[in-house]
Amino acid sequence: MKIFTIFPLLTIPVLIYNFMAWSGAAFNSAQSVRNRLNEDFLFVPMTSGTDWTITPGHALICVGLLTLFFELLKSTGIGRAAIINHAFSMVLFIICLVEFLMLSAFATSVFFLIMLMCLLDVMAGFIVTLAAARRDIGVVGTGD
Repeated sequence: MKIFTIFPLLTIPVLIYNFMAWSGAAFNSAQSVRNRLNEDFLFVPMTSGTDWTITPGHALICVGLLTLFFELLKSTGIGRAAIINHAFSMVLFIICLVEFLMLSAFATSVFFLIMLMCLLDVMAGFIVTLAAARRDIGVVGTGD
């Protein structure tokens, strides 16, 4: 089995957020983490003459959306690696849920959206696997 197929890619934004929350004095409160996530760190000049301001929170949500896209592509696979990936994705979602509910530094909208992406990954993975299994078994309606 390849590590890419069993490793949930959404672990990347979760680990980045954890690093930001646990590093330095930022873990003191949710407000200090929010301040860190809302600092301007990148300016992109637009043709309209204004600057597009990107914060670490915006960038982290973009990373999460990109990894969710690749996770959804991976969820179409079948076999042992896909089942292990779904199990790890479920564990990742549970860890995110516990952090969100129990730790004040994780009670931010950015982390909530990352946690929601993890939930969507779990749901999509199981739904696609069930649909593929149903197609492979050849289930037919009882009304025929």
